[in-house]
Amino acid sequence: MFSALVIDDELLAREELIELLEETGDIEVIGEANNAIEGLKKINQLKPDVVFLDIQMPQITGIELLAMLDSDTMPRVVFVTAYDQFAIQAFEENAFDYLLKPVDTARLRKTVQRLIKADHVNDIDYAQLAPAQLDHVPCYGHNRIVIISSKDIEFAYSDLSGVHIQTATQKTTSQLTLKVLEEKTPLMRCHRQYLINLSAIKEIKLLENGLAEIITASEQKVPVSRRYLKALKERLGFH
Repeated sequence: MFSALVIDDELLAREELIELLEETGDIEVIGEANNAIEGLKKINQLKPDVVFLDIQMPQITGIELLAMLDSDTMPRVVFVTAYDQFAIQAFEENAFDYLLKPVDTARLRKTVQRLIKADHVNDIDYAQLAPAQLDHVPCYGHNRIVIISSKDIEFAYSDLSGVHIQTATQKTTSQLTLKVLEEKTPLMRCHRQYLINLSAIKEIKLLENGLAEIITASEQKVPVSRRYLKALKERLGFH
């Protein structure tokens, strides 16, 4: 039995797919989401075996959501799409599984059989399809969801309560991991728990024992560990 999450902004399409999935007897739908931001949150919370992901959604598309997932913990993904045959051919050539709207029961059964045959092994390189860089990062702050431009982030850091994003004017919390932010945004590692945007650096104070401290454009302080100081200085042109 596979646990599944269905992400689709169309309520009727979502309900229909959930019903079809549960009728297979091999899929247990443990959650649903009506947009990519909520979908990302539920993927991290519920950790489903497979995600049925609509591609065309407002604000953040299914393809953009793909780039926000950590490759180390990523579930299998089945795309749900109304794309034309040219796009479908691209999915087939790269072994991405997909369902064409409206979902056909026989085609869904093939997808389920493929999941069973794969035995939970995620052998597909979704990076081929996902954007190399994230232009925007979804965040949460004071009972609201905000979409922050990647270039506006001064730094990001993690603590026991999660991953936090700091801009010049606000602090928010993100569902993205530091690893994804490091790989997909302009942020660079400067400490085990901190990432810095090089364009936000106003000053670097060299401290004792090979440590340093960054002062950002908005006068925020960011620690730099010995491990990352050399690479940081090299990126800034100091050798």
